[in-house]
Amino acid sequence: MDAIEVIVAKRDGGELTAAQIDWVIDAYVRGEVADEQMSALAMAILLNGMNRREIAGWTQAMIRSGERMDWSALDRPTADKHSTGGVGDKITLPLAPLVAACGAYVPQLSGRGLGHTGGTLDKLESIPGWRASLSNEEMLGVLRAAGAVVCAAGSGLAPADKKLYALRDVTGTVESIPLIASSIMSKKIAEGTGSLVLDVKVGSGAFMKTPERARELAETMVALGTDAGVRTVALLTAMDRPLGRAVGNALEVEESVEVLAGGGPSDVVELTVRLAREMLEAAGVAGKDPADALRDGSAMDAWRRMIAAQGGDPDGLLPRAAESMTVEAPGSGVLVRLDAYAVGLAAWRLGAGRARKEDPVSAGAGITLHAKPGDLVRAGQPLLTLHADETGRFERALEALRGGYEVGPAGGEPLPLVIDRITAGA
Repeated sequence: MDAIEVIVAKRDGGELTAAQIDWVIDAYVRGEVADEQMSALAMAILLNGMNRREIAGWTQAMIRSGERMDWSALDRPTADKHSTGGVGDKITLPLAPLVAACGAYVPQLSGRGLGHTGGTLDKLESIPGWRASLSNEEMLGVLRAAGAVVCAAGSGLAPADKKLYALRDVTGTVESIPLIASSIMSKKIAEGTGSLVLDVKVGSGAFMKTPERARELAETMVALGTDAGVRTVALLTAMDRPLGRAVGNALEVEESVEVLAGGGPSDVVELTVRLAREMLEAAGVAGKDPADALRDGSAMDAWRRMIAAQGGDPDGLLPRAAESMTVEAPGSGVLVRLDAYAVGLAAWRLGAGRARKEDPVSAGAGITLHAKPGDLVRAGQPLLTLHADETGRFERALEALRGGYEVGPAGGEPLPLVIDRITAGA
């Protein structure tokens, strides 16, 4: 078997055999298939697609390229959640300890931000002392101590995906639904969780801009999880406007702690509770209701244990940006639109995100939202506050926001927070 044979088969719209898929993934990891050959194959997949059997085979081949984690030593079911990424999406931070407080273990491997979307690990690293890199033994120890762990994936987990993702990022093939689905699900299945809830974002601030594309991705991932024996469900949720009122690493940690304390923005609370209920149902855990765990302080207790178990100080002072600038409402009326992508791009330019994986981020940079779509505003009142370590970043952030918000006499209907629920066979 050789790479050209596999490339030509997919280039011509053919269906790859199980043997071809297994060989090409293994050979790519070993270096026998060159980057330029895998680039050609990825483009052929983007253009011609894959059927369910091919996607499942591709996913399993990537899983077999590395280790598969095992949580059978734990005495309670495991549940995990994955978000496809958005602006102000800090849901993992309150969600993991909340689900732990309600009776399930949450082993969650998370990532860093890239471009306009934030990364969970970047947010948590703004907490003094907190560590993202843990060994498998350390992960098990944190789970037993706190019920939840959020950390970086080790190098042994789906190494084929790490190599292929870096290639897709520079060859214009990130948007392929078969490759997105297999990338996400190879890591999640290898992670060893018994159940998984997927939060598939829809809108300008998401990778999937339309409900139709998001539904296709969700259905593909639910099928992959189900076929692999993982109880999997997906929610399509809105990302046409930012989630919550904080965008940026330390700012989002602060807002997450507000949610755990029983407050916080209503949309963040609503989505956190909804996802927690989905995770507990998928795990088969019938315990405390998540809304009660936010009210009685048990979720906050789990958060403090989780942060401390990973070396963090739950009482430590969060970083603050050195400079700030207020953007005022241009007129009086209803905030008709606040575009998620524009806000995310502005936060990135302020220093909250990175253009390349190796770039540093500013923990204190970001944006505070003083109004959300549908709110009444008065001319001159604060609409947004920009935070950065250098004043020179404000001009480019303002350019990103130009045309990204609108005040008018009345607003249209935004997307509902939860658009749809996707289950196996639905």
